[in-house]
Amino acid sequence: MLVLEKNALTAEIEILVEKYGNDRSALLSILQEIQKNHNHVSDFAQQEIARLLDIHPVEVFSVISFYAFLNTKPKGRNIVRLCQTITCDLMGKEAVAKAIERELGIEFGDTTKDKKCTLEYANCLGMCDQGPAMIVNDKVYSHLTPEKAVEILNEIK
Repeated sequence: MLVLEKNALTAEIEILVEKYGNDRSALLSILQEIQKNHNHVSDFAQQEIARLLDIHPVEVFSVISFYAFLNTKPKGRNIVRLCQTITCDLMGKEAVAKAIERELGIEFGDTTKDKKCTLEYANCLGMCDQGPAMIVNDKVYSHLTPEKAVEILNEIK
């Protein structure tokens, strides 16, 4: 069974290499597609991408580890990121963070057991005038209160 999965993943990566090209400049686009399709870039995928682009696997890993939106471990279907800037701190982020942790039953950096949500901090969401702010997948929420954050989480759970 595992061999079939690896072959399917290899075939998927080969299609992406055809789409984006087989040189270094294609790396980020390929990684983003694999991330989008699988919620992470596995060790095997990294090895295959390196092989097909004829680059060292360390180069692939270094790109993944540089970008916060690329992951080497599976994440939840919904990624919840709370802004951790000083402006969000001053606007009540700590109370929102505690409400989110309580609602999901996990701490920041963890994924729920059912793989529905991963909870992370973000360095800045660019919403400093509207904090506290969070992003769930691609949707930004601002002017959060603990109650509003819990309502949003209930919609995605």
